[in-house]
Amino acid sequence: MVAKAAPAATAARPALRLLPGRDKRARHGHPWVYSNEIAMDAAARALPPGTVVALETAEGQALGAAMFNPRTLVAARMLDRDPSAAVDAAFLARRVQRALDLRARLFDSAFYRLVHAEADGLPGLVIDRYGDVAVAQINTAGMELLTPALLAALDGVLKPAAVVLRNDGAMRALEGLAQEVRVAKGRVDGPVRIVENAVVFYADVLGGQKTGWFFDQRGNRAFMAALCRGGARVLDLYCHTGGFAVQAAMAGAGAVDAVDRSEPALALAERAARENGCAGRCRFLRAEVFAEAERRVAAGDKYDVVIADPPAFVKSKKDLQAGARGYRKLARLAARLTAPGGLMLVASCSHNMEPETFAEQVRRGLDEAGRAGRIIRAAGAGPDHPVHPHLPETAYLKALVLALD
Repeated sequence: MVAKAAPAATAARPALRLLPGRDKRARHGHPWVYSNEIAMDAAARALPPGTVVALETAEGQALGAAMFNPRTLVAARMLDRDPSAAVDAAFLARRVQRALDLRARLFDSAFYRLVHAEADGLPGLVIDRYGDVAVAQINTAGMELLTPALLAALDGVLKPAAVVLRNDGAMRALEGLAQEVRVAKGRVDGPVRIVENAVVFYADVLGGQKTGWFFDQRGNRAFMAALCRGGARVLDLYCHTGGFAVQAAMAGAGAVDAVDRSEPALALAERAARENGCAGRCRFLRAEVFAEAERRVAAGDKYDVVIADPPAFVKSKKDLQAGARGYRKLARLAARLTAPGGLMLVASCSHNMEPETFAEQVRRGLDEAGRAGRIIRAAGAGPDHPVHPHLPETAYLKALVLALD
């Protein structure tokens, strides 16, 4: 039920009470409260989505300030353990500054995920930094209401030349939010130049997937590139804008075949290869990946290194079975295309696919291909994608590298 605000809460902030015995997770630091944990009376249901509330136990003990949406399963998202904390531009600026300070210790150049939602204390917000261009994804009603304050905070802390709002993710529909893509500050004229692992790339921050680039695979790209030295023949399935492929060529691969079905992404990959002077060793092909991989298996093609980094096969829990079969099939095809003594990477960015289940599908794919091997690396996202200790499911990226006999 909506209770009278505790004295510590701001005067205008409604207090929201949890059901008896349903406060343990929140008391111990979990940032989410589910709708079935809340005393959801008529007054609570009437609160506008995104309202900042003072969260309380059933007995009236303060838990903190949270963004509340009565229409979603994750109904409250914790912002601060102080129920009276002012949630404004200054609050957001402090959180962004803290995130920036951490990234400054991790990276020498300004290309990284700057804010990773709950793990950086800003639920429903993702910000990727491309030099002097910041690209934000706002995925919750509460953060949507804070957009003007967020833009002010970014100006104060980062002073970007341009800010793009990529508010076109599927999660927004769950929060009752419309989709939009707009430049909120400055201007963006075409793809943005970025540098990763000393290699130049281009990201379409207005029309590309997510924010235009996937910083989460930075470490895995560097690891795989090092395995391509000495003239290796490389196959990159789902190459997107060339992150793995071009870095492999720059590390010394003799020939790189890269496949994707997105023509705009392939154009950016080709541009990166030209920019880095390795276009002569890279071939980019537009094709449906499974069909092309099967064609190459039938032709008897073999590669020293095979990389398979697909988009999410499991977008929701109902997709789990079909998605698992997809990862198994991909692992089988990748294994059949890997030469004896070669190496392969298979990755999953599906947060609903647990690491143990993913590893099992890769193992089964290996069995079906009649191959044996050893896992030499099991990795997730880079350190600019921190994981909240109470949200292990947000460690969404899984990458296995195998040496095959």
